[in-house]
This record gives sequence, C-alpha cells and structure tokens, in this order.
Amino acid sequence: IRMSGSSRGCGLLDGKVVIVTGASSGIGAESARLFAREGATVLLAARSEDRLAKVVDSIKSDGGTASQVVCDVTKAADIERLANTAVERYCQLDCAFNNAALSAGLAPLADLSEAELDELIATNIKGMWLAMRAEIRAMLAAGNGGSIVNMTSLAGIRGVAGMSTYAATKHAVIGLSRSAAHDYGRSGLRINAIAPGLVDTEAVLAWKQGAPEGTQAYEAMTPLGRTGRPIEVAEAAAWLLSDRAGYLTGAVLAIDGGMTA
Repeated sequence: IRMSGSSRGCGLLDGKVVIVTGASSGIGAESARLFAREGATVLLAARSEDRLAKVVDSIKSDGGTASQVVCDVTKAADIERLANTAVERYCQLDCAFNNAALSAGLAPLADLSEAELDELIATNIKGMWLAMRAEIRAMLAAGNGGSIVNMTSLAGIRGVAGMSTYAATKHAVIGLSRSAAHDYGRSGLRINAIAPGLVDTEAVLAWKQGAPEGTQAYEAMTPLGRTGRPIEVAEAAAWLLSDRAGYLTGAVLAIDGGMTA
C-alpha cells in the first residue's frame, strides 16, 4: 500500500511518509509544516505532547495530513515505537528528518561539567544513532529505499569558540551520516546531513533582543549579511529528502549564508 499524498498536486514529497523528530518547535515544526504542504504525510515526534498537538493541529487546519508520537530520542524503546507507528499507521516509512538535538551554553571546554557532556552525547549522538537504526531497519524491511536527513550544525564543520562539546557531537553526526551512506547506498537508502549556521529560532530571536552585539558580529562575518530563517533550513531538508536529490548521499549541506565559503 502506498500513500496517495496531498490532493494539492505534485509536491516535492507527494505520497511520502516522513518522520520528523524535534518537531514541537523551531526548525522541526517549520519543517513538518512545509513537508505537509509538499504532499507528505508527516509523523511528528518530540517530548512535549501539548506543543506537538499544536503543530499537528496547524498542519491539519492547513489541509495537510499529520499525527504525533510523544518520544524521547535517548530511549531506544521510544524510537522503536516511533518507527513502528509510522509503518503500522501509514503502512510505510519513506523519509526521516532527524532534527532533535540539545544545544549548550557558551563556555570553554575546561568549564563544562561531566553532566553537561553526558546530556549532549545522550541526545545528539546516541539519540541520532538510535533514530537512524530504527528508521533504517524499517526502510530495509519494506524494500522500497528511503531518504534520511540528519541535523548537524555549522559547529559540526568547523570549530566554534565556547562550543567544544556541542561541536564534538555535531561532528559525530556527520560521521554517522557519511558512514551510513556507504553502508546502505546499495539498498536504495540515501543519508545526508544539513549544517545550518545561526537561524532565527525562538532562542536566537531572544538572543538578538537581549545581546544584539552577538548576532550583529555573526552577521558581519556572513556573506549574505544576516541570520537564516527556519523555512530556509526546512526547504533544504525537503529537497534532500525528495526524489529530486536522488543522486545525492553522504553529503553535508551547509545552510549558513556563506559562512563556510
């Protein structure tokens, strides 16, 4: 059984069933809304049931198809249940956008606690690995190929002062993505990563108001002269997930206004 997709026409993701983790706010929520507009049936996952429900309701009110699963990506049972739910509820799993992650406050390496390190590793590395494992197993079992996009960061490509531990976890996401692309390319699975720079999420917008000199300095170093918008990250993820990126795997796409150019 294959999903018929949106009645609006042929979008980038028409007929696809897509998991989005970290979908209750920010880039994840924006991506889920866009994927639905592009014809996908979207299964949203995050820890906050109330916030998830609001995003699902907004997608449905816009004519899209979506549902939710409360999920903690650090727990294997939760992630397995998420992938199984996609298959049981919609009879397929075509794509996944693994967006769930923790960020960290700015501090030199020696000032960080072991507890902070453990928390970042649990979500950003182990959580990513668990999600990929469950999604890959579901896609292999169906035998129809699939596409996965993992969220890394500008800090996964280059060093960033005060972000050593966070950067280490985001470098690890790139390693997971590239190696898995080698493992599963012959099975029809494409696995890529996106690496945004500074994006106007709620936290960044609050930072702009409270300490504008920080974001102004970033913008001054960026060829496009501004921070990114969540929809711009979502658009890139949608394209990578779609069949239009069919010969692209193992890639890391920087969405950073030219910062790494």
